[in-house]
This record gives sequence, structure tokens and C-alpha cells, in this order.
Amino acid sequence: MIYEGFFVWLYVLYLLFMSFVVFVMYGIDKRRAKKGQWRISEKALLTLGFIGGAAGALLGMHLFRHKTRHWYFWAINIAALCLHIILLLMLFLW
Repeated sequence: MIYEGFFVWLYVLYLLFMSFVVFVMYGIDKRRAKKGQWRISEKALLTLGFIGGAAGALLGMHLFRHKTRHWYFWAINIAALCLHIILLLMLFLW
């Protein structure tokens, strides 16, 4: 039988991986914006933030000063972060 905490830690690793990926994507998109190159779509950034990379998205927004004027980026990423924190707490307490 698989240890029950295995799935909790698997979820934590998933969130860390997704946050790292999204953080890097915000940095790449900011660099491309400065150079006038092809950009990563807002839909892709928001979707990846929502499915697990919200912490990385918020950190990337802050550190790279990217997409900070768009209220919906803040709203979606903060809501997603809250959702994933609640799910994580439910998994730890279950």
C-alpha cells in the first residue's frame, strides 16, 4: 500500500514545479516585451497560473514588474493561490 502522505507531497512537488515554470515564463515574456519580440499569450500565463503556478506567477509579476497593471492577473492568480492553499490544507488535514 502506498503511504497516504505520498499524494500530499506529490501535490506539493507539482505546485513547486508549476510555480517555477510560470515564474520563468513571466521572465521570458518580460524580456521579449522589452525587445519587441513574439510574446507568450495572456491566456497561457493565466491558465498555467491557475492550474498550479500561481505562487510563481505572483512572484514573477512582482520581481519582473510584469503584468502588474492588469487587475485580472492579480485577481486570478490570488484566487488560484488561495484555492491551492485550501486544497493543500484539506489534503494535510484529511
